[in-house]
Amino acid sequence: MTEQPNTPTVERPDTPAATWRELRRGNERFVAGTPDHPRQDIDRRTSLAHTQRPMVAVFGCSDSRLAAEIIFDVGLGDAFVVRNAGQVVSPSAIGSLEYAVGILHVPVIVVLAHDSCGAVRAAIDSQASDAAPLPSFIAGLVSKIVPAVRKVAGVRAGDEGAIDPSHVDAGFVGREHLRNTVTELVESSEMISDAIAAGTLAIVGANYRLFEGRVETDIVLGRI
Repeated sequence: MTEQPNTPTVERPDTPAATWRELRRGNERFVAGTPDHPRQDIDRRTSLAHTQRPMVAVFGCSDSRLAAEIIFDVGLGDAFVVRNAGQVVSPSAIGSLEYAVGILHVPVIVVLAHDSCGAVRAAIDSQASDAAPLPSFIAGLVSKIVPAVRKVAGVRAGDEGAIDPSHVDAGFVGREHLRNTVTELVESSEMISDAIAAGTLAIVGANYRLFEGRVETDIVLGRI
């Protein structure tokens, strides 16, 4: 990582509020089917060869049906993207987001969940009485989503009993896990929480609707 983040390549919105407005406008263009596809030409590519100054960090699910640059209609160098299945907080994800905040000075982190999430479905199904064991690394990811499953299912703290997956709403689980993820990011990173307190950063937890292409705000920490 040798870029010089204090040397901007283009103008960008610098406040959380202005940045979120720009991202919402881009998503509206995408939903309407009239994207601009900005900053994707040769000049933009060459200007980024030795520096970057993204406007947003996106922590999202690895699902192939959503890509931040497309759904927000932004270009090369605009989005610093961190992804894993189910947008599960991990040391590598926190470190990457701290780099975006502390070195690249992004004013917004978007934590991006979506409907019909395979990781959420796996977490729900893993709590059935007859659930087959998951491969170890998949089980490690899914375990971070299980608390949301059990809360939505109405299971009391300390109760280790199985649940019936057919009685658990995946949409509610995804929303609960999204909020848990935002909370864990702030509680785990002093850099991120300090930036929110200083007013230089906001975190937006949002859900992406696969059919409509719309990004819906669910939770906000900071001022936008």
